[in-house]
Amino acid sequence: MALVSQPGLALAQDRDANAELEALIPDEALDDPEGWAADGVPPEEPSPIDGPDPFEGETIELGPESPLAELPGLTLDWPDPLELTPVEQVEDDGSADFANANPLESGPLLIDPVVIDLTEQLALAFPSETGAFPQQGEFVEQFAMLSSIEAYGDTEANVGQLGARAREDQEILNRLLRAYGYYDGEVIREVGPNLIDGSDERPQVRFNILPGERFRFGEIDLGDLAQAPDSQNLRRAFDLYPGDPVDSYDILRERGDLDTALGNTGFPFAEIDGPELLIDYARTEGDLTMPVRPNGQYVFGSVVSDKPGFLSSDHLASIARFEPGDLYQRDLELDLRRAIIATGLVSSVTITPVEDEAPTDGKPGVVNMNVGLTEAKLRTITGAIGYGTEEGFRLAGSWEHRNLFPPEGALRVRGVAGTQEQLLGVTFRKSNFGGRDRILTLDAFASSLDNRAFAADTAGFIGTYEQLSTLLFQKPFSWSIGFELVASDERLAFDIDNSDSTDPDPPARQAYFVAALPGYAQIDTSDDLLNPTSGFRVGVRASPEVSSTKGVQSFYVRNEVDASYYRQIGDNGPILAGRVGLGSINGASLDNIAPSRRFFAGGGGSVRGYGYREIGPRDESGDPIGGRSLVELSAEARIPTPLFDGAVQVVPFVDAGSVGTEEYPDFDDIRIGAGVGVRYLTGFGPLRLDVAFPVTPRPGDSFVAVYVSLGQAF
Repeated sequence: MALVSQPGLALAQDRDANAELEALIPDEALDDPEGWAADGVPPEEPSPIDGPDPFEGETIELGPESPLAELPGLTLDWPDPLELTPVEQVEDDGSADFANANPLESGPLLIDPVVIDLTEQLALAFPSETGAFPQQGEFVEQFAMLSSIEAYGDTEANVGQLGARAREDQEILNRLLRAYGYYDGEVIREVGPNLIDGSDERPQVRFNILPGERFRFGEIDLGDLAQAPDSQNLRRAFDLYPGDPVDSYDILRERGDLDTALGNTGFPFAEIDGPELLIDYARTEGDLTMPVRPNGQYVFGSVVSDKPGFLSSDHLASIARFEPGDLYQRDLELDLRRAIIATGLVSSVTITPVEDEAPTDGKPGVVNMNVGLTEAKLRTITGAIGYGTEEGFRLAGSWEHRNLFPPEGALRVRGVAGTQEQLLGVTFRKSNFGGRDRILTLDAFASSLDNRAFAADTAGFIGTYEQLSTLLFQKPFSWSIGFELVASDERLAFDIDNSDSTDPDPPARQAYFVAALPGYAQIDTSDDLLNPTSGFRVGVRASPEVSSTKGVQSFYVRNEVDASYYRQIGDNGPILAGRVGLGSINGASLDNIAPSRRFFAGGGGSVRGYGYREIGPRDESGDPIGGRSLVELSAEARIPTPLFDGAVQVVPFVDAGSVGTEEYPDFDDIRIGAGVGVRYLTGFGPLRLDVAFPVTPRPGDSFVAVYVSLGQAF
């Protein structure tokens, strides 16, 4: 502001004005108005709020005239200084008359822009020319995750508040443009009224994004990478070259790829410095410097355990997927660490490559894998108590020492006391025996089981040697071989082959002595062990068995085939799953096969809607007797929902099954069940709840059946 004195006009201020007016316009403003204006306004004296508290430590006594003075002894402390949060002052550029001119309706900086509304208060505008900003979609997604305005959502805010947030968002947009290589880009923010009613009660902001020309890489300096063996392949791992568009995200991705390539081609001690990008605006190029030091190529040496009495070096070497002399690979080092954790014997593992021999004369050096182990608690006591309408009460418990016979020799004692089942067993398990993920198990047990299907007092000794999938290591091919020696005193089932027998007093129980050599193999191409969405599984079981009962010796083979298939419709669509199970016992009549070794169907893992082992031929009392042939069919659709961020699936299903007394299925008595289930997807697998109904029930079948478990039904 300038004060001008002209003839015929009164001065703006009399020199004898009062003190307040004199402080506002001093005499020097009248003598030299241009100079006074150039000097600016003198700073204000600090307020008590900004400066020291002049009444600190004092109290205010209320005077007699105060309405609160009649409260005796009342004193008030001086309030603490206020902390004022500044808000951005939006300048009036002449377009703030929101009722008549709205800068958001037609951006003055872009012609026919592409406008993307992120919220009712936030929009981004981009050039409409094809190819002007190819990264637009990814750019918008990145900004939406970082935006201050987006974080607050469509909250009420005045122009000043929205402007303060817009200033932060403008800097974010500028950094994003530079990250994608647009160093000459410009971001201009516009604050305007509500587009719907033209008011300023809910103001809006739009950012006009003018990306400009994208910079490209000039020189790329990777330090000593060219001196490493096989440097050309390593250079290809860092897939950025002069002339490529500058992209900070690409630099980070390619740096990670180069680090992986170095680690998996024999360079355990490689170092990569952080990238530095020098921008030359005249050349519209950026020169990248990222020093790489390979530090020599190595092969694997020995695996060295720091607790040889707990897990020996030889044992750790036996579960590693590399041999001494193999080229060092970081992925194999990490795989060994996962395998050691999977033993369940350690709480933490560290593997440190240590140089044993340095590289010389172009030959790689030797590096040992020093393994540091922290022991976990090795003894476990478990217990469970439950009740089921089909099996009554059941109390189970076990004690286990997972490394009683090092390395990885476990001993487990278990017991069951229940309405229908009693059991006592001892199990020895040797993990990683004879190779990675191979397990030897020896189990001795005595049990008593009494249910509708059969009653059996059994003593047995079972051994298996297997390599199966686990939650950590799902295998495309699994197998198992073993033996069984079983002596069982069982209730004799109804004599199907002599149903017209007139024997008035058939034997109630019968002793069976069984020796078996069971084998199993499975091919698994599914993408997940507990929650598959694609692929298939095919498993085959065959168990040649010799059975002796009442002086009659029989030889037969129990055969089973189980196949399932999974397919997802679309990226996030329902998962269709189907299963077929077939079984056959060849070589012996039903009476010469122990009831406990016959086929049964029904239950949560078979035909839902029916009780456990309730499907199949029955005796004169209506109890199931089992059979020599089996058919099971299942189909379900696992439909995702938006509930709990997509963690809930609704699963309609239909099952069917049949058990026959002949060697091969005859499909004469098919039982069908149907229902709907719910799956809750957790980090360790889906929790399953199924409610099923028998579609073709027989007398005695329940009206509804409920199943709860971990994992999908198949």
